[in-house]
Amino acid sequence: MAIDELAERIRALGYPAPATLGEFLALSAIKESPNVVNAEEAIRQLNSDHEAICRTFCDTASIADEFNDQATADVLTDRLKAHEHMAWMLRSLVVS
Repeated sequence: MAIDELAERIRALGYPAPATLGEFLALSAIKESPNVVNAEEAIRQLNSDHEAICRTFCDTASIADEFNDQATADVLTDRLKAHEHMAWMLRSLVVS
């Protein structure tokens, strides 16, 4: 699972990985959207969230590259590809 891979990399770097929902919510740039009223709006919001995740992974992979941390950059690049794919699939479901 993606979360396991990210947690393992964080631990390999010598840091504690977040493990509780509260920790994830505190660290996340993605916030809950409580008033989504229809499927198209939900898909658009989900797509927006995936695009935000892509920006974060891209920026963080660049930082890893600056520190010559290829292992972290590789993990982030793999996750970036998965989220880009999901964003593309979600965009294909809604009319622009």
